[in-house]
Amino acid sequence: MQFLIYIIVYPFLWFTSKLPFRLLYLVSDGLYILLYHVIGYRRKVVNNNLRLVFPEKTEKEITAIRKKFYKHLCDMFLEMAKTMSISEKELKKRFKITNPGEFKRLESLNKSIILIFGHYASWEWSIVLQNYLNFKGYAVYKKLANHHFDKLVRDIRSKFNTTLISTKETISIINKNESNGIKSITGFLSDQSPRLSKDVYWNEFMGINTPCFTGAERLAKKLDLSTAYLKVSKIKRGFYEAEIIVLAEDSNMYKDYELTDLFLKEVEKQIHKAPEYYFWTHKRWKHKDEFSK
Repeated sequence: MQFLIYIIVYPFLWFTSKLPFRLLYLVSDGLYILLYHVIGYRRKVVNNNLRLVFPEKTEKEITAIRKKFYKHLCDMFLEMAKTMSISEKELKKRFKITNPGEFKRLESLNKSIILIFGHYASWEWSIVLQNYLNFKGYAVYKKLANHHFDKLVRDIRSKFNTTLISTKETISIINKNESNGIKSITGFLSDQSPRLSKDVYWNEFMGINTPCFTGAERLAKKLDLSTAYLKVSKIKRGFYEAEIIVLAEDSNMYKDYELTDLFLKEVEKQIHKAPEYYFWTHKRWKHKDEFSK
């Protein structure tokens, strides 16, 4: 069944990747009508999230953000498919690093780097980062249940020499590289909701008490790595800019959870500025009612 689904979906993805951008976004417009107006994909989740974090906004304002978000979501999905065939030159034009010298400065410290992302704007096209680095690039991801699509995602995201690794592999791979004198930069999407446990860290994100993912910070401290945030902004349709914001050259100089808080504050600032580019379909605040228990 997994293979059957794959062979049905793959031709659509491949064909989409070959479309010129003008046609790609026409398809995205059609997909938006289907996803938003016909299917109503996860609209309840999106509505609940938006009303939760923006209680001061009117229903008209919430609706405007919601529609813009779904248009962006469709663009991002098709842009991910476009990555299958996009050239390095085209991707560099559409995903620009505004301060690449900051990577070089961090690399000059001769310490491996943890690079934290949020689910904001576009994290898919950040695979072009390896072309600005001397360090070996890794991206931590969650394996897909369908191993055919899992391989496809790994192939797409590894196109420009970034290597995808699972959470379980991360520490052993970085340790092995450090033992062999190989410095690396490892990317984490760190604004998701972790599993609940007795010692989970809680703090406010967008004004709501919620458990926070701290794996990137803990790893940076355990292995004595630098920590940075990749601030990705959408400039216009199909064009993004990314800024490297250094959170800590020496992560162990910060108190526990302080780097996690700094990262989340950066994501919050972007959400307040342009909320339509955050990934509202995730149940980010699903555990909020567990805080006082």
